[in-house]
Amino acid sequence: MNCTDQNDRQDISPGRRDFLTASMLLAAMTLVSGNVTAAGRAARARKLEMPMRQLGALRVSAIGLGCMNVAWGFAPPIPKPDAIRLIQDAYEHGVTYFDSAEVYGPYISEDYVGAALKPVRDNVVIASKFGFDIDSAGQIRGLNSRPEHIRTVVEASLKRLDTDVIDLLYQHRVDPNVPIEDVAGVVKQLIQEGKVKHFGLSEAGAATIRRAHAEQPVAAVQNEYSIWSRDPEGEVLPVCEELGIGLVAWGPLGKGYLTGSIPASATFAKGIDLRATMPRFTHEAMIANRSVIALLERVAERHGVLPGQIALAWLLARKPWIVPIPGTTKIAHLRENVAAVQVKLTAKDVEDIDTGYASLNIVGERSAEAVMGLIDIGARAGTSSVGGHGISPLRQTSSAN
Repeated sequence: MNCTDQNDRQDISPGRRDFLTASMLLAAMTLVSGNVTAAGRAARARKLEMPMRQLGALRVSAIGLGCMNVAWGFAPPIPKPDAIRLIQDAYEHGVTYFDSAEVYGPYISEDYVGAALKPVRDNVVIASKFGFDIDSAGQIRGLNSRPEHIRTVVEASLKRLDTDVIDLLYQHRVDPNVPIEDVAGVVKQLIQEGKVKHFGLSEAGAATIRRAHAEQPVAAVQNEYSIWSRDPEGEVLPVCEELGIGLVAWGPLGKGYLTGSIPASATFAKGIDLRATMPRFTHEAMIANRSVIALLERVAERHGVLPGQIALAWLLARKPWIVPIPGTTKIAHLRENVAAVQVKLTAKDVEDIDTGYASLNIVGERSAEAVMGLIDIGARAGTSSVGGHGISPLRQTSSAN
């Protein structure tokens, strides 16, 4: 599941964070007193001059909003009015890419996103995902990317999103039982029918990406990517660059850890917070991995910003077609994330981060083993799809008798 980042329920020192946040926001926008209309707020916020990036043929804001956190993953869903305010505030601050999925909630995220963006639907890009088998009780039973199931999911997603077209439709995880050509083929049909505009893959390796792209051009690949999760660098980034595919980076703040706001003593509610199952979020691992926070803090001091903003700026500096999608449930944290587009890392900053990281030994896998088992060959560090076909089976060709 695309666990977008959350630093919302952890205590941090308010003084420095509040001061830096205020400084960034004051530098990024002109504050206007009094009552302001929604249009006025949007016009004011867009003085941030949010840069745009390309995901294939799709043009989106350089930073998007991951919309999992408002519904699922780290805590119970936040109230719908609060989610709507958060999503609309993101739009008012220049965000045009909003990332959801049927499994977030399940279904709650899509409902929130649809309600929040209906007034500005023509000005935004809405992404959603299919690929899980969800029973009537909302429990995930496994993967399901069979063509007939994809069609059923898309029809339901369109209703929840209150739209007639999904701008970017991802396969959430590669299905080991369905040829990727069949998946791409049904999405191609949905595009021809006007129900979908663009096709994407999530946690896919290079071989699967190539096979899918040959059937229906892939606009974006959404894999976990951050300073401390470098899995895409082996084969996914190179194939994306070769084929003109954008990379949407989920987990760009390390599920909150890279903000420096999660103490090593933090605990995570089992059955509610996915981090309770993740090896990197044991007390021992969080203590051992503090060196990556120290690395970010050193660079952040130079710019007078927050460690999490450096983590996002680092991703933006990697390639012009990488779009991080941090998630949050708090407007203050949303604005911190958006303000990261104003941070311009120097060549020395990037060199210091990469050299420093190379000397670190990150403790703990990025997700639980059961979750890692759903990731395609080549999308997980230490695996390669070169010379293979990924976990998606090859199409069976019928032979004449």
